[in-house]
Amino acid sequence: MEIIFIIALLITGALVGTVSGLLGVGGCFIMIPVQFWILTAMGIDPTIAIRVAFGTNLLVVFPTALSGSFRHHKKNVILWKQAIILGLTSMVFIFTGAYLASMLSGNILKIIFGLAILLGALRMATAQPIRIKGEAHTNPLTYIILGVIFGFVTGLIGIGGGVLIVPLMVIFLNYHMHEAVGTSTAVMIFTSLGGAIAYMLYGLNASGLPPYSFGYVNLLQWILLAGTSIPTAQLGVHFAHKINPKSLKWIFIIVMVYMGLKMVDVFSWLNLPI
Repeated sequence: MEIIFIIALLITGALVGTVSGLLGVGGCFIMIPVQFWILTAMGIDPTIAIRVAFGTNLLVVFPTALSGSFRHHKKNVILWKQAIILGLTSMVFIFTGAYLASMLSGNILKIIFGLAILLGALRMATAQPIRIKGEAHTNPLTYIILGVIFGFVTGLIGIGGGVLIVPLMVIFLNYHMHEAVGTSTAVMIFTSLGGAIAYMLYGLNASGLPPYSFGYVNLLQWILLAGTSIPTAQLGVHFAHKINPKSLKWIFIIVMVYMGLKMVDVFSWLNLPI
């Protein structure tokens, strides 16, 4: 791997860790475009490249989510009962989404991924004001149903789920923004592990994989990304609890919109070098 790719992955990992701790997301909307660019630049077929980006991203999210959850737990903002129900249910249904992803073309997966992020950003931007009183929704059945949906989506587009979970918790489940960020981070411990295992298994017999791959997970990229994302997740959590919830919400939305547009190639159509 060229030195420029190694540097890009190390910087991306550091940014992902910070964003993960700050916003309660896995950083998929940062990692996946960078990984896809590197893999295709190395000559990997785009369909294989996007699947490897999805699988590797999920394995990076796992230790990063563990790191962030430890710090959020100390701040007492994780609703563990809800996180465990949602996370375990999602793990079961991740395999169905990952199986479908293993059969779809790279272009279709990129567009689905980008549109999912943009829809989440739009809904969060147009939602009612964030909660200032009352308690978060606690009905276990709600979290089981959501786990089925999130598990399938996580497997399909290779995300930890935070980019979709946080807006839903804030908009529909009456979570305070800091609760949503912390609980989402805990949920991603389960979704990322289940998703990574699924992508490993479904990619075992795939051809055209980059060197040092185990199924659709590239171990070299994982080491470089996780090596910087794990420590910086602690930094992100520290910043999250210093920022006003409304400001945190809009930071979240802006990052989502940019990466969503990037993955559906809007900037390429407009000939913008961003």
